[in-house]
Amino acid sequence: MCKRPSPAAGAVAWLLLWAAWLVGRLAADFSDAPFSAGVRATCSEIILRQEFLKDGFHRDLLIKVKFGESIEDLQTCRLLIKHYIPPGLFVDPYELASLRERNLTEAVMLSESFNIEAPNYLSNESAVLIYARQDAQCIDCFQAFLPVHYHYHQPHKKDGDTLIVVNNPDLLMYYDQEFPILKCWAQSEVAAPCALKSEEICQWKSMQYKSILKNLTMQVPVGLTIHTSLVCSVTLLITILCSTLILLAVFKYGHFSL
Repeated sequence: MCKRPSPAAGAVAWLLLWAAWLVGRLAADFSDAPFSAGVRATCSEIILRQEFLKDGFHRDLLIKVKFGESIEDLQTCRLLIKHYIPPGLFVDPYELASLRERNLTEAVMLSESFNIEAPNYLSNESAVLIYARQDAQCIDCFQAFLPVHYHYHQPHKKDGDTLIVVNNPDLLMYYDQEFPILKCWAQSEVAAPCALKSEEICQWKSMQYKSILKNLTMQVPVGLTIHTSLVCSVTLLITILCSTLILLAVFKYGHFSL
C-alpha cells in the first residue's frame, strides 16, 4: 500500500522546480546579453547639426552628420542631403557652379527657373541636393556647406526685424554593403542621382535622425515704412548730385569733335 506524500514534501518539490526554472531563465538572459548589447549599439542614433557661419546678408549653412561608433567602413557609404530653402533665403546657382569647379562643394539646385533678384514676397521655396563629404577630423562624421543669401523683404510698419525659419533637411544614404543600422533607421526609398556628375539614378534610403535643433532660425533686419519718404528723398538728391557731377566732368574734360 502506497503512502500519500506529505504536504511538506510537495512544497519542497514545487520549490525545486521553481528554482530550476529561474536558473534556466537567468542563464538564457546572460547568453543573450551580448546580442542585446550589439543591437543597442547598432541602433545608436544618427545626430545632425546645422548652423550658420559668417554675419550679414551672406551666410554659409554648415551641416554635420555623426553616426554611431559601431558603424564600420563608412567609406562604402554615400550621404545625400536634400535641403528646402525658404522664400526668405536663396541659393545662387552661378555661385554653386563656381564652387563645384573649384571642388569646394558638391551641391546642385533642383529648381529649374529661379530668380535670385526677386524679393521675398515674390519668391518660392527652392530645393537643393548636397552630396556630403566625410569629415577628416571625425571618423564617423560627414559634413557639407551651402552658401545662402537673404532676399529683400517688404518694409514693416513697426518691427525692424523678421524671422526666417530653416527646417531640418532630408537625410538620404546609399550603401554598397549591408549595415545593421539601416534596419533601425531606414524609412522609405528616394530616387536621386548616384553622384553629382552622374546620370545614373540610385535608390537612396531616407534615414531617421536626431537633430540638435528642431529648426534653425535667424533674424533679418528690414526697412520701416515710416522711413519711405526720407529714403526716397535722399536717394533722389544723391542721384541728381552725382548726375550733375558726371555731366560737369564730361563737359570739362571731354573731347568733342564736330
